[in-house]
Amino acid sequence: MEEFTGERVIPGEVDPDLWNEHLARYAFAARLAPGQRVLDAGCGSGYGAARLAACARYVVGLDIAPGAVQSAGRRYRAPNLRLLAGDCRRLPFPKASFELVVAFEVIEHLVEWEKLLGEARRVLTRSGLLVVSTPNRLYYAESRKTANPFHVHEFDYQEFCGALAGYFPHVRMLLENHAEGVLFSAPSADGLEIAAQQETPRRPAEPSTAHFFVALCSPSPLEDSPAFLYLPPAGNVLRERERHIALLADELKQKDQWLDESKSSLDQLHQTHQALERESAEDRRRAEETVRGLEEENLRKTEWCQQVEAEVARLKGIVEKLQTELAEQTQWALKLDAERSEILANYQRLEEETNRLRGDLTACVEQLHRTEADVSERTAWAQSLDRQVAQLTADLNALYGSPAYRLGRRLGLAPTPASDPKWGKAHD
Repeated sequence: MEEFTGERVIPGEVDPDLWNEHLARYAFAARLAPGQRVLDAGCGSGYGAARLAACARYVVGLDIAPGAVQSAGRRYRAPNLRLLAGDCRRLPFPKASFELVVAFEVIEHLVEWEKLLGEARRVLTRSGLLVVSTPNRLYYAESRKTANPFHVHEFDYQEFCGALAGYFPHVRMLLENHAEGVLFSAPSADGLEIAAQQETPRRPAEPSTAHFFVALCSPSPLEDSPAFLYLPPAGNVLRERERHIALLADELKQKDQWLDESKSSLDQLHQTHQALERESAEDRRRAEETVRGLEEENLRKTEWCQQVEAEVARLKGIVEKLQTELAEQTQWALKLDAERSEILANYQRLEEETNRLRGDLTACVEQLHRTEADVSERTAWAQSLDRQVAQLTADLNALYGSPAYRLGRRLGLAPTPASDPKWGKAHD
């Protein structure tokens, strides 16, 4: 069996009032179902589809939760009952498949609720009927402390009428409310006679205070129908009230016990409070002493701050003086930088001139080396000539001094060169 979470009604898992609200709708729809093909859109746990199958030609129950459909299939079985998992916004049936479609407490769970109405219109026959219900947003906004987390769009009366009229040309709105009554019945009674009080004129129903809206929608005109009263099988209101009173009495007893415990806790808290007050008084005394000490410390710090301020003023004067000097030095540095730039430019020109002279000097040195080589070579050649001259001179001197030469000259056979030292004397 499914666990009740508040999203759908589970038989045996909800209180009688909620259970009877849902059963009443299916009892109302069962009056319209005999011999009809019926679709229960959003069948939930299947109890309503089973109720309709007791009188309809056949019933198809459709729900988007496969787990709910499987649980309903295990619990409710009938030859004319079929339970399917599917989406009410995309019904898996051809056109005109049903004479009656019921959709109880489904539309407020859908973001695209318009598709449910469009699909219901599509699968209905020309004279078919849609019975759709939803809670009154105005009533539930006042009666509930928190919103239903499974509802994504609730309707008030006018909005619901307008939404249905957009898809069905004929709409009749009914208001579903709990009504008190007193029942006289024998154990074997099988009928019901309803007597309304005649002394007081019946007031018209007020849509804004209704608990639920139940609408009959059809492509064809609708006939008038009298009010419908559902008497629950467990309709002994007095017994239910007595049970409720007993539960309230148990709750009151439990609350009295909680109150006694709260009083005891309050006494303990009072004693604790008194102890804390004494501790607080002692803390205040110590705090006052601390404050006095802090005030004295603050006075000393104030004097120190004044001294610091004077020192700051003095240092500020020094800083201003240093800033003036810095400005002057900055101007001097800028001047030096300009001079440095000029010197650097001159240096670059000198370096270029030096490189040029160095090249010329290198060429001169090379030329000097070549000249020195030539001088050395010519010196060696001159020295060689000197040696040859000296040798020739020696040879001539030897020749001139030889007896053969003297004899030949005397005989006139040898020439007398001008280099002969004796030639000059003889010539003279």
